[in-house]
Amino acid sequence: MKQRIREILSWYGSDNPGTLTNLARILNSGRLGGTGKLVILPVDQGVEHGPGRSFAPNPAAYDPRYHFELAIEAGLNAYAAPLGFLEAGARDYAGDLPLILKLNNRENLSSDKDPLQSVTGSVEAALRLGCVAIGYTVYPGSALRTAMYERLQELAEEAKRHGLVVVVWSYPRGSDISKDGETALDVSAYAAQIAAQLGAHIIKVKPPGPHIEQEEAHKAYEKAGLATGTLAERIQHVVQSSFDGRRVVIFSGGAAKGKEEIFEEIRGIRDGGGFGSIMGRNAFQRERGEALELLGDAIRIYQGEL
Repeated sequence: MKQRIREILSWYGSDNPGTLTNLARILNSGRLGGTGKLVILPVDQGVEHGPGRSFAPNPAAYDPRYHFELAIEAGLNAYAAPLGFLEAGARDYAGDLPLILKLNNRENLSSDKDPLQSVTGSVEAALRLGCVAIGYTVYPGSALRTAMYERLQELAEEAKRHGLVVVVWSYPRGSDISKDGETALDVSAYAAQIAAQLGAHIIKVKPPGPHIEQEEAHKAYEKAGLATGTLAERIQHVVQSSFDGRRVVIFSGGAAKGKEEIFEEIRGIRDGGGFGSIMGRNAFQRERGEALELLGDAIRIYQGEL
C-alpha cells in the first residue's frame, strides 16, 4: 500500500480493521488508486430530480446497468446510488468496483422550504449488496436538521460496527438560509465541519462561492486575513475546516455545465487541496464516449497531467 493511503487511514484511528479496509478499497481503486484523490459517480438523481430530467438527455442512462459500466470503464474509485439502482446491477458487477448505498433520498414533487429526506435503505442492505460504504444526506440549516443528525448518528454507529465507511452529503438548505448562502464560503465550511463531527469518513459538499452568509463569520475572516478570492483558496478553507484536512473532503459537480467550466472547477479543487470530485449529471447526461472522455480528463487533472 502506498504511503499516502497509509497516512489517510491513520486519521481514522478509532475505526476497526473492516472499516479501514473498505476505506482503503475506495482509495486504492480505479485510475486514481493510491494517489489519495477520488472521482466517484453518484446516480441518485432519478429520485432527487425525476427520471425525465435526469436521463432523457442520454436515454441509455435509464438502464441502471449503464452506470455500473460507465464507472467501471472510466476507472472511477466508486459508484453511489439508492437501493433500487444497486439491486439492479450489484450481482452482475460484483467485485468490479466499490459500491456506496445511498440510505436516504427525497423526491422533487414538493418544494419544502425545510427539507427532510426519507430513509430508503439500510446497513443490512448495504452488506447484502457487497457495498463498502453507506451514504447519507443532511441539510444543515433546515428546521428538520435535528432528526437527520440523530438518524445519521444511529446509522453511522451501525455501519462502523459492521466495517462500513460512512459518506455524508452535507448540503446547507432551509428557510433561514439564502440561495447564495447554500454555497457561501462560511456555510460550506460549517457544513463540512458538521459532517466531520457527526462521524463521516468522507464528506461531500458543494464547491464554495465567494459569498459570506453570516456577519460574525465575515468579521472573523476579516480579522484573520483569510484569503477567499479564488476557488482554490475557498476550497483550502473548507478542507481546513474538516479537522485541518484530516478528513477526506470531495466536492459535487452540481448542475450540468460546459467542459471548460467543469475543468476549471476541478483545477480549483485540486489546487486547494480537495480530495476529489463526485460527478453525476455532468457525466451520465452525456453520450457514453463523451462521458468517458470527460471523466478521463478529470482524472488526468487530479493526476497533474492536464
